[in-house]
Amino acid sequence: MGYFRLPICLLLLVAAGACSKTKQQAAAEAQAAEPQNIVYGINADDYRIETGEVGSGETLGKILNGYGVSALTIDRLDKASKAVFPLRNIRVGHKFTAFIHEDSLYAPHLDYLVYERNMSEYVVFGFHDDSVSVRTGEKQFTVRRTRKSATINSSLWGAIMEQNLPYALAAELEDIYQWTVDFFGIQKGDNFTVVYEERFIDDSIPAGIGRVWGAKFSQGGKEYYAIPFRQNGKIQYWEYDGASLRKQMLKAPLKYSRISSRFTYARKHPIYKVYRPHTGVDYAAPKGTPVHAVADGVVTFKGWGGGGGNTLKIKHAGNLMTGYLHLSGYAKGISKGSRVSQGQLIGYVGSTGASTGPHLDYRIWKNGTPIDPLKIPQEPAEPIARENRAAFEFVRDRITAELNGEIKDEDRITQLDSLVIPQAPAPAEAAAAK
Repeated sequence: MGYFRLPICLLLLVAAGACSKTKQQAAAEAQAAEPQNIVYGINADDYRIETGEVGSGETLGKILNGYGVSALTIDRLDKASKAVFPLRNIRVGHKFTAFIHEDSLYAPHLDYLVYERNMSEYVVFGFHDDSVSVRTGEKQFTVRRTRKSATINSSLWGAIMEQNLPYALAAELEDIYQWTVDFFGIQKGDNFTVVYEERFIDDSIPAGIGRVWGAKFSQGGKEYYAIPFRQNGKIQYWEYDGASLRKQMLKAPLKYSRISSRFTYARKHPIYKVYRPHTGVDYAAPKGTPVHAVADGVVTFKGWGGGGGNTLKIKHAGNLMTGYLHLSGYAKGISKGSRVSQGQLIGYVGSTGASTGPHLDYRIWKNGTPIDPLKIPQEPAEPIARENRAAFEFVRDRITAELNGEIKDEDRITQLDSLVIPQAPAPAEAAAAK
């Protein structure tokens, strides 16, 4: 029996050691598996954190110097950051966060300083012995798909504010419908429904909106749908029948203003006090309001237009010409002979010439004859192509159902590449179904 005691003891010792090693490994693995407090891509558990705001007249160099960063290191950081985020671009009131570690003598050292460019974007400045680093990042956000409706009492922006909707939604709707809806002719009772993505940081802090997945705008009893669909490699918005929402000319050359005078052949001039034709539309707006070309064309006149003050005239296809009067100035690069594209910035609202206040006098001529800018017929851009019709109708029907509250979440369109929509019927199947 004695011959067996020693091997058995050895086996017991080895087993005990194996158990101990297994426990150590398990503890290490468990520690590694513990969730870390990651902030701006940095493990915040390893640091003491301080937060602050950029004060009036404060530079990043001054802030860093307050954390013990030397002038030589700040100069090195200034050179390294020029191509990523120049240090001079920091702004008063923006937040910053310092990540500080203490050495064996409990002396504090700044490892990172994070500057928040806006609600979602930030810059991380790193300090590692004698080297520095600069990187940009964006906070993670969650996306909620939302459907909202509102009735207009005064203006689109007013309805957005009354319903506590994101302000950016008003700008998005104006961009989508700028060829179709007359935002200067909105009446009380007009309404809209829109499906859009809203972004949230930490699942609670609003951080803007994403894609507008569809809209329905009712003006004067007529409904205008906006259906997103990808054609020719680009997502655009289309009417219910597949016509493009984009038209030959924008409805107006500027935003956020009101019509102060309309097209007429008998208006009493506010300065000369006599009746004379006013063959244009006056848009009252603050001085400096951006003015955009309503269509592609070529600048044929730039200069002083007498009573019209600083004036631009642009020639377009179809023997059309547009005029922009009383400008305070012209956009950079605009000169006689310049080619401009639809929506391009061309100048700014002013009060030059015979004017009683800042406004834009906008005019259109066809074959040299003045026509009312508010009544010009609109030619749509290229419609949905025949080969895309079945896929478009698939997307349209589901977006329309979602706008009307008639679709389940699992049936919603979640991407818009018509070539890979798995449920989209083939053209032959769609034809057979009809």
